[in-house]
Order: sequence, then structure tokens, then C-alpha cells
Amino acid sequence: MANTGGQQVRITWWRGGQHPTLENITRRMAEEGLRPYVWANTPNFRYSTRSHGYAKTLYCVLGSLEITFSETKQRVVLRAGDRIDLPQGVRYSAIIGPSGVQCIEGSPL
Repeated sequence: MANTGGQQVRITWWRGGQHPTLENITRRMAEEGLRPYVWANTPNFRYSTRSHGYAKTLYCVLGSLEITFSETKQRVVLRAGDRIDLPQGVRYSAIIGPSGVQCIEGSPL
């Protein structure tokens, strides 16, 4: 878990041999009652500081991204198979890794 000034951000690192497929992650998210959608971006793209009015779950499918939490300056790097659960209102920025990234994220239905 990341310390974000009181809000619980949960990070689940992928442990295992073969990374989960997009189809497996999509199915898992739907089973959890999340509405999944896929997005991708190019290497080294930077997302400015942001927050959302809803909780969201994000899986890194391919590539990597670094997330920095604004309040604590704590950084985490997500790679294929890693998951992060972000509560509503958590402020963060992101930098896409050198190979680009494909992610799937969702929020509760």
C-alpha cells in the first residue's frame, strides 16, 4: 500500500510466471463489478497532476508507467500484471515508461 496522506491506495504486484492477458484482466475486472476500458500511450508521455471524482482500478498490461502521489512525493512503477486501486480524490501524476504502455482501468458500475 502507498501512503497518500490518509487515503488507502492499494498496489498489487504481479507474482507468477506468465503475465495475465488483456482478456483475463478484463474478465476479472468485470467479475469485480468494474466497467473496464483499455488505453495506451507512447513512451515518456507525461500526465500532469490529476484526481478523479470516483475510485478506479488500473492494471498495466504491457510496458510500464511511474505514478507519483502529489501529497507524499512517493513513486511507484507499475509493470505488466501490476494493479493499483486508487480511491476517489487521490492526487497523482504519471510518466509512461520508455517502451510505452497499455493499461486497462475501470470504475464501479
